[in-house]
Formats: sequence, structure tokens, C-alpha cells
Amino acid sequence: MTVTGAAPPDVPRSALADTVLERVTAVFAAAADVERAGPMRAYMKDVAPFLGIPTPARRALSRTVLAGTPRPDEGDCTAIALRCWALPEREYHYFAVDYLRRHAGRCSSGFLPVARHLVTTVPWWDTVDLLAAHVVGRLVAADPALASEMDAWITAGDLWLVRTALLHQLSRKEHTDADRLFAYCLLQSGHPDFFIRKAIGWALREYAKTDPGAVRAFLARERGRFAPLTVREALRNTGV
Repeated sequence: MTVTGAAPPDVPRSALADTVLERVTAVFAAAADVERAGPMRAYMKDVAPFLGIPTPARRALSRTVLAGTPRPDEGDCTAIALRCWALPEREYHYFAVDYLRRHAGRCSSGFLPVARHLVTTVPWWDTVDLLAAHVVGRLVAADPALASEMDAWITAGDLWLVRTALLHQLSRKEHTDADRLFAYCLLQSGHPDFFIRKAIGWALREYAKTDPGAVRAFLARERGRFAPLTVREALRNTGV
């Protein structure tokens, strides 16, 4: 079950997922390093157990796992992601996130419930932020009708859905819906949690790379509604 209590999506049959899961579990398990695993788990606040595989090695192993495999369809992406997420060790979740980042363009708007499950299950910034910017964000960009789903997520009771809604436009640059971004920031301006305050600042700072004047004007008008942390984050590297 997810932290929101919703039942997980069904896992479709996928021969590709069978192959990938057989390979990744064998390859990653063989590379496990118990001495690294403990500190890695501690750094991530005990969100999940780790195998102890550092990121460069994990990504090299992932290339070995995927060598010769065909391009997936949406069902394959769903099966691989959900089956990896059902495994306890965090490296399998990272594998799934990297896989989805590579193949998000092959998924339709119907993939959003799967992404929601991933965001709200074993959630922490290490997976949520990448899913927000590179999976959820790409789905919404491809189907603007999904913006209404983001409007629901920004007021959800789940912290990680709120953070995802704030961050889903991080890669949009000049295509950012600035009105929606600013509205989301204002909706959550009084949120008490560090992760939301930080996300508001990050989202504004990223958009400031495209339109610094708009961000400066927004904060000049509304900065009294935001925590000092948020304002510092938003204005970092903007010359203010």
C-alpha cells in the first residue's frame, strides 16, 4: 500500500520485464557491498535498505543489464517500475527511475497513476524529485489536460504529491506555465515542512534562469508570505 492508502496499480504481463528483473536482481546482488550499504542507508534517513552500490557503478551495471533489450512500450515500463519498486533495496528503485527517465516519452497520460504510486510509495527526495521533473513533468508536457491533476496534487494531503506538483515544471524553461507555478507557490507558501519550503524556492530559482525579472517581481510583491529559506533559495544566483 502507498502512504496515501491507495491500492497499487496492477502489474501487467511483460516478457521484457521478466528478462530485466531476472538480470538486474542477479547483477546488483552480485555487486552488493555490505560495508557501503549501512552508511548509504543512514544518509537517506533509513528510508530503505541499500545494497551498497555507488551511483557510477550502479549505472554501469544497469547498462550491462539492459544490453540488447528492445525498446519498451508503456506496459513494459509499468511492469519494470512496479516490480522494481516492490523490491526492498533502494538501488532497484533507482534503476526504475533511470529507466523511466529514459523512456518516459513512450508512456501516455495513462501512466500518471503509476507515477503517482511511485511518488507516494517509499517516498524520499532521492526518487521523488527525479520522477517529478523527468517523468511526471514529461507526461504533463505531452498532455496539457494533466495539468488539472497537478492542480489536485498541489492541495493534496500527501507531502510528496505537493512537492511533485511544485517541481514538475523544473525542465520546462520558456515553456513553463508561470501563472500556474506562481499560484502553486502561493498555495503552499505557509506550509510548515522543510521539503515544501525548499521545493518552492528551487522551482522559483530554476524558472529565474529563464525569466529572472518575473521571479524578482513575484517575490517583491509576495515575499512576506514565504519563509526566509524559500526566499534565499529562490534568489540564489539571481544577483539579488
